[in-house]
Amino acid sequence: MNKEDIRKNAYGMPYMSPAFSKGPFQMFNREFFIITYRTDPEAFRKALPEPLTFKDPIVNYEFIRMPSASGFGDFTESGQILSVVDQDGKVAGYSNYLYLDDAAATLGGRELWGFPKKIAQPKLAIESDALVGTLDYGSIRIANGTMGYKYTPLDADAEAKKMMATPNYLLKIIPNPDLTPGICQLVRYYAENVHVSQAWTGPAQLELFKHALAPVADLPVLEVVSAKHLICDTYTIGLGEIAFDYLK
Repeated sequence: MNKEDIRKNAYGMPYMSPAFSKGPFQMFNREFFIITYRTDPEAFRKALPEPLTFKDPIVNYEFIRMPSASGFGDFTESGQILSVVDQDGKVAGYSNYLYLDDAAATLGGRELWGFPKKIAQPKLAIESDALVGTLDYGSIRIANGTMGYKYTPLDADAEAKKMMATPNYLLKIIPNPDLTPGICQLVRYYAENVHVSQAWTGPAQLELFKHALAPVADLPVLEVVSAKHLICDTYTIGLGEIAFDYLK
């Protein structure tokens, strides 16, 4: 491998057999269960990197089934997205913690965009008349979410437009071999080609439990605000851009 070949072909690790494809990263029949809750403002502030700010300490706790994702396969994900205001004054989402059961999606998400992903055991299922999301970290339960199944319909087209219009932010950190920061960036990306075929809301509850290595409960549930269940026929994660470089 000469220097020119490496520069031309390097995009992931291992070099000869990257853990993920070059994309585009398309997903089919992607299913969201999102519980929106209000949390402690001081805890919320501590979790938020500058230059992002916030008006109300709102967290979207998500359980997501992705049965068909190009380059990543079949996996489930769960985690926290914080409702923030970006440097342009737009309402946006910031990924705080994400847990999933697939190595390719974990590695690709971290290396490409900086998604804060770790391996765990999330699940999303229908149990009788309830939609149920759970997250286990090893043998320890750290999240339970429930919602009445398909109680009240929402405007599916409006939900799709909102997804595509909302910027999403990630704190991407890659260290040098001596543990000094090699990359330290705030990355922005958008969802693309989103088609929501079904959208529902209903009564919901969320419980979070403390864990030393999966601290979702550090943003405690003070009030459940709303919940929704979305089924997306298509959903594409667009490639990101550097919104802020902390090393410059």
